[in-house]
Amino acid sequence: MPRLPLKTVDVFTTVPFKGNPVAVVLDAAGLSAGQMQQIASWTNLSETTFVLPPTAESADYQVRIFTPGAELPFAGHPTIGTAHALLEAGVVAAKEGALVQQCAAGLVKLRVDQEGQGAPWISFELPAPTLTALDAGQAAQLESILGADLEVNVVPYLVDVGARWVIAQLTSARAVLACEPDLQRMKAQDIKGRHTGVVIFGEHDPGSTAGIEVRAFAPAHGVNEDPVCGSGTGAVAAYLRHTRQLGTFGSELLATQGEMVGRAGVLRLSISDEVIRVGGNAVTCIDGTLSL
Repeated sequence: MPRLPLKTVDVFTTVPFKGNPVAVVLDAAGLSAGQMQQIASWTNLSETTFVLPPTAESADYQVRIFTPGAELPFAGHPTIGTAHALLEAGVVAAKEGALVQQCAAGLVKLRVDQEGQGAPWISFELPAPTLTALDAGQAAQLESILGADLEVNVVPYLVDVGARWVIAQLTSARAVLACEPDLQRMKAQDIKGRHTGVVIFGEHDPGSTAGIEVRAFAPAHGVNEDPVCGSGTGAVAAYLRHTRQLGTFGSELLATQGEMVGRAGVLRLSISDEVIRVGGNAVTCIDGTLSL
């Protein structure tokens, strides 16, 4: 019976069970796409990744990313979790603090920064975003689905970073935490629009450690609320840059996510005209083998 090395990694935290878990199959060269999907459905995590030898000369490894129901071209916390698992297992080594991941969205550059004795910060460069503003009717429908007031000075956008997130800014972090969306209506809209899901965010009170609170919903992919979402929060960073709000929020900020599902994720955003980086810590919770 074949046995494949498997790790389950909690991402955007240094505390087990407080981040967003991803299952990482470290050697998936012998698996078919159907087997990968079956395993991802079985783990029932928001994503499971499968590591393959790279076909691009500049890549350190290749990864395929699956939700319980479909394959994704790119996702944030699986990118950081996979890099953590491979570094920990000694499968790859950062070269001058850098790694390159190959995935369906292309080549993704990562930084590995060791700050003191704590867990390293692993950050990825967000794939180049494409932003499309929602029209007035779409925005009104989204506001109705969320059951919460949108910030009046900016409109929601569809932000495509490989994953396709609808980004909506609410009036405050408190409003984000209080939001109770209609997930069945959201699912129908996301299927119709081919969206990955909806991300909402709002500003924390002055003096808070983090700048924004974020929540991500992806019911069309079988994930009602993603505990801590890297691609979604990266899409928020792209939204802030596009809507010219960096003067208010800053180009270096922390985002918190997961409180409403019992998690405590922290993400580090670095935003410039040239690149957006999304970073976090990670910790391994399960280290073993998968029997086929």
